[in-house]
Amino acid sequence: MNLYKVVIPIPVMTTISVTEDVKEALLKVASELQLKLGRRVDLNEAIRYLLTRGKKDPNLLEEACKPIPEFELAYKELIEERRRDEERARRKYGV
Repeated sequence: MNLYKVVIPIPVMTTISVTEDVKEALLKVASELQLKLGRRVDLNEAIRYLLTRGKKDPNLLEEACKPIPEFELAYKELIEERRRDEERARRKYGV
């Protein structure tokens, strides 16, 4: 008779406290995931989904923050208009 040793990794779980409204929101996310995936989804998987869904494109923020090509021209125009406004205010109010 051969004996085999089977090792099953058991994940370490912890407890977190959330307010009732956050719990309801997590349950809603989990139910939407269940419908999308067609299988049971626990709150842990719902939290993991929420944590990772914003990390799809790390270059997105950098791309969104790039100045537009016409920035220099628009900036110069803004400064010139501001100077004209100040000149008009000086003439009108003596400021």
